[in-house]
Amino acid sequence: MPTFDSTLIRPAALTPTGEDLLPVLPALAPLLPGGGLRRGAVVSVLGDTGLLLALAAGAAAVEGAWSAAVGLPDLGLAAAAGYGFDLRRLLLVDDPGQHWPEVVAALAGAVGLILLRPEGPVSAQLAARLTAVLRRGGCALLVAGPWPGAGLRLAVKSARWFGLGDGYGQLVGRQTEVTAEGRGAGARARTARLWLPDEHGAARVVEPAESADAVPARSPGAVGLPGVVGLPGSAGLPGTAGPAEAEPAAGGLGLAVV
Repeated sequence: MPTFDSTLIRPAALTPTGEDLLPVLPALAPLLPGGGLRRGAVVSVLGDTGLLLALAAGAAAVEGAWSAAVGLPDLGLAAAAGYGFDLRRLLLVDDPGQHWPEVVAALAGAVGLILLRPEGPVSAQLAARLTAVLRRGGCALLVAGPWPGAGLRLAVKSARWFGLGDGYGQLVGRQTEVTAEGRGAGARARTARLWLPDEHGAARVVEPAESADAVPARSPGAVGLPGVVGLPGSAGLPGTAGPAEAEPAAGGLGLAVV
Protein backbone atom coordinates (compact mmCIF):
# COMPACT_ATOMS: atom_id res chain seq x y z
CA MET A 1 0.00 0.00 0.00
CA PRO A 2 1.50 3.39 -0.94
CA THR A 3 2.39 5.76 1.87
CA PHE A 4 2.06 9.51 2.09
CA ASP A 5 3.78 12.26 4.04
CA SER A 6 1.08 14.06 6.00
CA THR A 7 3.56 16.85 6.89
CA LEU A 8 3.20 18.08 3.32
CA ILE A 9 -0.42 18.99 3.99
CA ARG A 10 -1.00 22.57 5.09
CA PRO A 11 -2.57 22.47 8.57
CA ALA A 12 -5.87 24.24 9.04
CA ALA A 13 -7.76 24.70 12.28
CA LEU A 14 -11.31 23.47 12.62
CA THR A 15 -13.97 26.14 12.59
CA PRO A 16 -15.33 27.29 15.98
CA THR A 17 -17.86 25.27 17.93
CA GLY A 18 -21.32 25.72 16.40
CA GLU A 19 -19.82 26.10 12.95
CA ASP A 20 -18.10 22.72 12.67
CA LEU A 21 -21.07 21.03 11.00
CA LEU A 22 -21.62 20.86 7.27
CA PRO A 23 -25.31 21.05 6.33
CA VAL A 24 -27.23 18.09 4.93
CA LEU A 25 -30.56 17.86 3.15
CA PRO A 26 -33.46 18.26 5.64
CA ALA A 27 -34.67 14.71 5.01
CA LEU A 28 -31.36 13.25 6.23
CA ALA A 29 -30.70 15.61 9.16
CA PRO A 30 -32.54 13.45 11.78
CA LEU A 31 -30.13 10.58 11.03
CA LEU A 32 -27.04 12.56 12.05
CA PRO A 33 -25.92 13.74 15.50
CA GLY A 34 -26.38 17.50 15.50
CA GLY A 35 -28.21 17.32 12.19
CA GLY A 36 -25.11 17.71 10.00
CA LEU A 37 -21.76 16.30 8.89
CA ARG A 38 -18.97 17.04 11.33
CA ARG A 39 -15.87 18.55 9.75
CA GLY A 40 -12.89 16.24 10.02
CA ALA A 41 -15.07 13.17 10.59
CA VAL A 42 -15.51 10.02 8.50
CA VAL A 43 -18.93 8.58 7.65
CA SER A 44 -19.22 5.10 6.13
CA VAL A 45 -22.09 4.61 3.66
CA LEU A 46 -22.72 0.93 3.00
CA GLY A 47 -24.16 -0.55 -0.16
CA ASP A 48 -25.86 2.42 -1.81
CA THR A 49 -24.31 5.23 -3.84
CA GLY A 50 -27.64 7.05 -4.04
CA LEU A 51 -27.52 7.51 -0.27
CA LEU A 52 -23.89 8.64 -0.52
CA LEU A 53 -24.86 11.39 -3.00
CA ALA A 54 -27.89 12.49 -1.02
CA LEU A 55 -25.82 12.71 2.17
CA ALA A 56 -23.23 14.91 0.45
CA ALA A 57 -25.67 17.11 -1.45
CA GLY A 58 -26.44 19.60 1.32
CA ALA A 59 -22.80 20.49 1.90
CA ALA A 60 -22.03 20.49 -1.83
CA ALA A 61 -24.83 23.00 -2.46
CA VAL A 62 -23.43 25.64 -0.09
CA GLU A 63 -22.38 28.73 -2.01
CA GLY A 64 -18.62 28.78 -2.53
CA ALA A 65 -18.10 25.26 -1.16
CA TRP A 66 -15.95 22.75 -3.05
CA SER A 67 -16.18 18.99 -2.92
CA ALA A 68 -14.37 16.09 -4.58
CA ALA A 69 -15.19 12.54 -5.67
CA VAL A 70 -12.28 10.06 -5.63
CA GLY A 71 -12.40 6.56 -7.08
CA LEU A 72 -15.99 6.90 -8.34
CA PRO A 73 -15.63 6.87 -12.16
CA ASP A 74 -19.27 5.93 -12.75
CA LEU A 75 -20.73 8.52 -10.41
CA GLY A 76 -24.11 9.65 -11.76
CA LEU A 77 -23.65 13.37 -12.35
CA ALA A 78 -27.31 13.77 -13.35
CA ALA A 79 -28.22 12.18 -10.02
CA ALA A 80 -25.84 14.52 -8.17
CA ALA A 81 -27.39 17.56 -9.84
CA GLY A 82 -30.86 16.27 -8.99
CA TYR A 83 -29.94 16.13 -5.31
CA GLY A 84 -28.58 19.69 -5.43
CA PHE A 85 -24.86 19.41 -6.23
CA ASP A 86 -23.26 22.39 -7.92
CA LEU A 87 -21.25 20.43 -10.48
CA ARG A 88 -19.10 23.49 -11.24
CA ARG A 89 -17.44 23.00 -7.84
CA LEU A 90 -17.09 19.21 -7.88
CA LEU A 91 -13.59 17.84 -8.50
CA LEU A 92 -13.42 14.37 -10.05
CA VAL A 93 -10.49 11.99 -9.60
CA ASP A 94 -11.93 8.98 -11.35
CA ASP A 95 -9.14 6.42 -11.11
CA PRO A 96 -6.42 7.17 -8.54
CA GLY A 97 -5.65 3.46 -8.19
CA GLN A 98 -3.52 2.61 -5.18
CA HIS A 99 -2.51 6.26 -4.85
CA TRP A 100 -5.90 7.23 -3.44
CA PRO A 101 -4.49 7.91 0.07
CA GLU A 102 -2.17 10.60 -1.30
CA VAL A 103 -5.02 12.09 -3.34
CA VAL A 104 -7.32 12.25 -0.31
CA ALA A 105 -4.56 13.75 1.85
CA ALA A 106 -3.86 16.46 -0.73
CA LEU A 107 -7.54 17.32 -1.23
CA ALA A 108 -8.27 17.44 2.51
CA GLY A 109 -6.60 20.85 2.72
CA ALA A 110 -8.43 22.23 -0.31
CA VAL A 111 -12.07 21.10 -0.16
CA GLY A 112 -14.66 20.76 2.57
CA LEU A 113 -16.05 17.37 1.56
CA ILE A 114 -14.64 14.25 -0.14
CA LEU A 115 -16.58 11.26 -1.49
CA LEU A 116 -14.35 8.19 -1.70
CA ARG A 117 -14.40 4.61 -2.88
CA PRO A 118 -11.03 3.16 -1.73
CA GLU A 119 -9.03 0.76 -3.85
CA GLY A 120 -9.23 -2.40 -1.77
CA PRO A 121 -9.46 -2.87 2.01
CA VAL A 122 -8.33 -0.05 4.29
CA SER A 123 -6.06 -0.87 7.21
CA ALA A 124 -6.75 0.60 10.63
CA GLN A 125 -3.35 2.33 10.60
CA LEU A 126 -3.95 4.04 7.27
CA ALA A 127 -7.46 5.03 8.30
CA ALA A 128 -6.15 6.64 11.50
CA ARG A 129 -3.47 8.60 9.62
CA LEU A 130 -5.92 9.90 7.03
CA THR A 131 -8.47 10.79 9.70
CA ALA A 132 -5.82 12.93 11.41
CA VAL A 133 -5.17 14.74 8.12
CA LEU A 134 -8.91 15.29 7.62
CA ARG A 135 -9.25 16.78 11.10
CA ARG A 136 -6.41 19.23 10.48
CA GLY A 137 -8.02 20.30 7.22
CA GLY A 138 -11.55 20.43 8.59
CA CYS A 139 -12.71 18.17 5.75
CA ALA A 140 -15.50 15.59 6.04
CA LEU A 141 -15.05 12.23 4.31
CA LEU A 142 -17.91 10.09 3.03
CA VAL A 143 -16.73 6.57 2.20
CA ALA A 144 -18.59 4.20 -0.10
CA GLY A 145 -17.95 1.07 1.95
CA PRO A 146 -16.50 0.17 5.35
CA TRP A 147 -13.92 2.34 7.12
CA PRO A 148 -12.08 1.34 10.32
CA GLY A 149 -13.06 3.64 13.16
CA ALA A 150 -15.77 5.54 11.24
CA GLY A 151 -17.77 7.69 13.63
CA LEU A 152 -21.03 6.95 11.84
CA ARG A 153 -22.32 4.23 9.52
CA LEU A 154 -25.33 4.63 7.26
CA ALA A 155 -26.97 1.94 5.17
CA VAL A 156 -30.08 1.31 3.10
CA LYS A 157 -31.86 -1.53 4.86
CA SER A 158 -34.49 -1.97 2.15
CA ALA A 159 -35.45 -0.25 -1.09
CA ARG A 160 -38.20 -0.42 -3.65
CA TRP A 161 -38.61 1.31 -7.02
CA PHE A 162 -41.99 2.57 -8.25
CA GLY A 163 -43.40 3.36 -11.66
CA LEU A 164 -43.31 0.07 -13.56
CA GLY A 165 -46.53 -1.67 -14.48
CA ASP A 166 -46.89 -5.21 -15.83
CA GLY A 167 -43.83 -5.06 -18.05
CA TYR A 168 -44.13 -1.42 -19.11
CA GLY A 169 -43.75 2.11 -17.75
CA GLN A 170 -40.99 4.32 -16.36
CA LEU A 171 -39.28 4.29 -12.97
CA VAL A 172 -40.26 7.44 -11.10
CA GLY A 173 -39.08 7.04 -7.51
CA ARG A 174 -37.54 4.82 -4.85
CA GLN A 175 -38.65 4.36 -1.25
CA THR A 176 -35.91 3.35 1.17
CA GLU A 177 -35.46 2.55 4.82
CA VAL A 178 -32.17 4.08 5.98
CA THR A 179 -30.42 3.22 9.24
CA ALA A 180 -27.64 5.09 11.03
CA GLU A 181 -25.47 4.00 13.95
CA GLY A 182 -22.05 4.83 15.25
CA ARG A 183 -20.03 5.86 18.28
CA GLY A 184 -20.32 8.63 20.84
CA ALA A 185 -23.20 10.97 19.99
CA GLY A 186 -24.12 8.65 17.13
CA ALA A 187 -24.37 5.50 19.26
CA ARG A 188 -28.17 5.60 19.33
CA ALA A 189 -29.49 3.81 16.25
CA ARG A 190 -31.72 5.92 14.03
CA THR A 191 -34.04 4.94 11.19
CA ALA A 192 -35.83 6.98 8.52
CA ARG A 193 -38.04 6.17 5.53
CA LEU A 194 -36.96 8.32 2.61
CA TRP A 195 -37.58 8.83 -1.07
CA LEU A 196 -34.13 8.44 -2.72
CA PRO A 197 -35.14 9.88 -5.12
CA ASP A 198 -38.77 10.95 -5.44
CA GLU A 199 -40.46 11.58 -8.80
CA HIS A 200 -38.62 14.91 -9.12
CA GLY A 201 -35.18 13.48 -8.34
CA ALA A 202 -35.09 14.94 -4.80
CA ALA A 203 -34.58 13.35 -1.40
CA ARG A 204 -37.49 13.69 1.01
CA VAL A 205 -39.23 11.90 3.87
CA VAL A 206 -41.88 9.32 2.98
CA GLU A 207 -45.18 10.74 4.23
CA PRO A 208 -47.53 8.47 6.23
CA ALA A 209 -50.08 8.52 3.41
CA GLU A 210 -47.48 7.19 0.96
CA SER A 211 -47.68 3.50 1.75
CA ALA A 212 -45.07 1.05 0.53
CA ASP A 213 -47.58 -0.34 -1.96
CA ALA A 214 -48.78 2.96 -3.40
CA VAL A 215 -47.27 4.11 -6.69
CA PRO A 216 -46.58 7.87 -6.47
CA ALA A 217 -48.61 9.99 -8.86
CA ARG A 218 -46.73 11.24 -11.89
CA SER A 219 -47.11 14.98 -11.46
CA PRO A 220 -46.57 17.55 -14.24
CA GLY A 221 -42.89 18.26 -14.71
CA ALA A 222 -41.77 14.98 -13.18
CA VAL A 223 -38.90 13.44 -15.08
CA GLY A 224 -37.81 9.84 -15.18
CA LEU A 225 -35.01 8.98 -12.79
CA PRO A 226 -33.03 12.23 -12.43
CA GLY A 227 -31.85 10.87 -9.09
CA VAL A 228 -30.71 7.41 -10.18
CA VAL A 229 -27.04 6.83 -9.61
CA GLY A 230 -24.90 5.61 -12.45
CA LEU A 231 -23.05 2.84 -10.66
CA PRO A 232 -23.95 -0.76 -11.50
CA GLY A 233 -26.38 -1.99 -8.88
CA SER A 234 -26.61 1.36 -7.12
CA ALA A 235 -30.39 1.22 -7.21
CA GLY A 236 -30.05 -0.82 -4.07
CA LEU A 237 -27.21 -3.25 -4.76
CA PRO A 238 -27.73 -7.01 -4.44
CA GLY A 239 -29.41 -7.73 -1.15
CA THR A 240 -31.00 -4.30 -0.66
CA ALA A 241 -33.59 -4.11 -3.41
CA GLY A 242 -37.21 -4.92 -2.71
CA PRO A 243 -39.47 -7.10 -4.88
CA ALA A 244 -40.32 -6.23 -8.47
CA GLU A 245 -37.54 -3.69 -8.93
CA ALA A 246 -35.65 -3.05 -12.13
CA GLU A 247 -32.06 -1.90 -12.33
CA PRO A 248 -31.73 1.70 -13.59
CA ALA A 249 -29.75 2.70 -16.61
CA ALA A 250 -26.25 3.96 -15.88
CA GLY A 251 -25.71 7.68 -15.72
CA GLY A 252 -28.95 8.60 -14.01
CA LEU A 253 -31.19 8.30 -17.10
CA GLY A 254 -34.78 7.11 -17.14
CA LEU A 255 -35.52 3.49 -17.97
CA ALA A 256 -38.57 2.75 -20.07
CA VAL A 257 -39.77 -0.84 -20.33
CA VAL A 258 -42.15 -1.89 -23.10
